[in-house]
Amino acid sequence: MEAFIVMTPPSLRERLLFPAGALLGLLLVAAIAYAAFTEAGGSNSAALIADGFLKGRLWAETCFDLDCAILDGRTYVVFPPFPGVAALPLVALGGVSTSGFILLTLLLFAASLIVWRRIFSQLGVSSSHLFWLLLAIGFSSPLFFVTIRGDGIWFFAQAMAFLATSLAIHEAMAGRLASAGLAIGCAFLSRQMSLFYVPLLLVLSLRPDTPLFSVTGDKIVRALKLGLPVLAAIGVYLLYNQARFGSPFETGYIHIDYPPGVLKERLDAHGLWNWRYVPFNLYHALVQGFHARFEGVGQLELVGIDRFGTAFLVASPWLAMLFFTPFNRRTVVSGLLVAGLVTVMLFYHSNGFTQYNVQRYMLDWLPAALVMLAYAVQRHSTPLFPLAVLWGMGLNAVTLATMAVVL
Repeated sequence: MEAFIVMTPPSLRERLLFPAGALLGLLLVAAIAYAAFTEAGGSNSAALIADGFLKGRLWAETCFDLDCAILDGRTYVVFPPFPGVAALPLVALGGVSTSGFILLTLLLFAASLIVWRRIFSQLGVSSSHLFWLLLAIGFSSPLFFVTIRGDGIWFFAQAMAFLATSLAIHEAMAGRLASAGLAIGCAFLSRQMSLFYVPLLLVLSLRPDTPLFSVTGDKIVRALKLGLPVLAAIGVYLLYNQARFGSPFETGYIHIDYPPGVLKERLDAHGLWNWRYVPFNLYHALVQGFHARFEGVGQLELVGIDRFGTAFLVASPWLAMLFFTPFNRRTVVSGLLVAGLVTVMLFYHSNGFTQYNVQRYMLDWLPAALVMLAYAVQRHSTPLFPLAVLWGMGLNAVTLATMAVVL
């Protein structure tokens, strides 16, 4: 049948997609650069963690955002420690109120794209697909949003975890299990959900013809190389919690005193995790469209965008290509990881609030989805994929223009 398929050259319309993507990408990079050079400082709590490390303590003298716990009269940033470690050079040079976090996050963004270019090459993706895949990751996924909002620890930590998880995938596929374990350990110390990547990393490190469920000396050695750095990272986190809150399993969220608002109402009524959050989170993950808010007389005054974000397939419709993913053990394990993380977060009290045109928790499972996508684009090629990427990029541009008008 394939012998009868005639490969036709791209049409003029298809050729115009490339400069359109490049132009939109340059405009969005310019927006990040503008945000970086106008950052005021004194807003990223990673600086508070770093300042504490430099002064030999684990508590902070103030709080820059909502996620601080107060215990025994001291203020603690509840996040894991690695964002503070990464912020040490900035704080050492500029003090606790330093700026420069968006510029640092931009460097993480660029490094992530470089890593994914290499991963796609490892997976056999052709050069014709690389351009649109990298645009999708950088400018049509939540990675763009967390980069331009790198002045907040929520977003900075996610950018760090995405890069570290991506590095872990690259190193695992290259057979370097110890460095893969170190990378995923750093990701875990930024975003705890990264821990669930460990089985996938082990699968990615195996040759395709290696029996999956057999026990061999080689597999044991691989598991030890991968697992020991991860166990060390878990130990660091448990000791960190013990030193701050008196229990290795206490993360500090129970001690947060949120100001009046939706998060406080939810926590007071239902706690951190509850099935009552599922309908809201499910709608915003799968159904909710891009929603600009109009208020005032006759509801004609543009005042902003829904802070709970936009559904995955609305903001990043290129994810629909995952439907064409072929079945092999890499894609099956990746798919199980994606489904598991999506399901777990449906029960969480926050879906990523505050966010615009994204569901930013998607970055927790996006690296696994990108492994699947690499196989999907090799199986099925369509000009609708570039159009879907451009749609997501365009919505990001509209989001920035809207926020510029209302702020």
